[in-house]
Amino acid sequence: MRKITNELIENFKIDLIEEEKAQATIEKYIRDILAFVKWLSGRTVEKQTVLEYKQTLIEKYAPASVNSVLSSLNRFFAFAQWFNCKVKSIKIQKQVFAKQERELTKAEYDRLLAAALHKDNKRLYLLMQTICSTGIRVSELKFITVEAVKVQKAIINLKGKTRSVFLPDMLCKMLLRYIKEEKIKSGSVFVSKNGRPLDRCNIYHDMKKLCESANVDRSKVFPHNLRHLFARTYYSLEKDISRLADILGHSSVNTTRIYTMETGEIHRKQIQKLGLLRC
Repeated sequence: MRKITNELIENFKIDLIEEEKAQATIEKYIRDILAFVKWLSGRTVEKQTVLEYKQTLIEKYAPASVNSVLSSLNRFFAFAQWFNCKVKSIKIQKQVFAKQERELTKAEYDRLLAAALHKDNKRLYLLMQTICSTGIRVSELKFITVEAVKVQKAIINLKGKTRSVFLPDMLCKMLLRYIKEEKIKSGSVFVSKNGRPLDRCNIYHDMKKLCESANVDRSKVFPHNLRHLFARTYYSLEKDISRLADILGHSSVNTTRIYTMETGEIHRKQIQKLGLLRC
């Protein structure tokens, strides 16, 4: 009889920690498992039960979200050695174009920066520029230290991987001025009032507060979209996807291609320029 106990969940969490999974990933796995437990309402775990849950998810959520939950469950079932409970993900047709309504434009980025300055939030103003001018992940911001700014290079060390990120001259000048004003002696540049590096939630909520005054749709405003804007801008200039993959810290260019997808509108304009139609 297969029952998901608190002890089993805790052991699963320990296993994820030992695999050096990111904290956000671990929290996501556990959250998905607990939601499944709540849905089960005391029932045992059987293949048919999991299939029923899968159908429930399909009726409520987008395919990508469903597959994300199923991935968590399958990983848990593998840990528990309940291999016959694993289910297949939903097949999703490959997305050819980026969703225009989700992509942050340069003009919108500029308005967000102006809104941050208007609200006298210098930290957020510089933080957004740091992500957008380097392409780093929000989780990598803690590696933008006083020491890194002085040598114009940050060493990112996450998940057993290390890479160098070069910091633009103008960014370093602005950050050095900020460091001096805030009297930051060493360590991370972007810290909270208690001196700890800002976390994803702090940054996410601070950015959302800019939406109304910047006149930017809330669905476009989140830290990772700044990384996307960097990637699209870099690729439009250099057309070197392998180099971009290295800069972004991707192990596969297939991941990078997601970042560089053009919108359908851009593609439409491009094919109109081909000159292959005759009246």
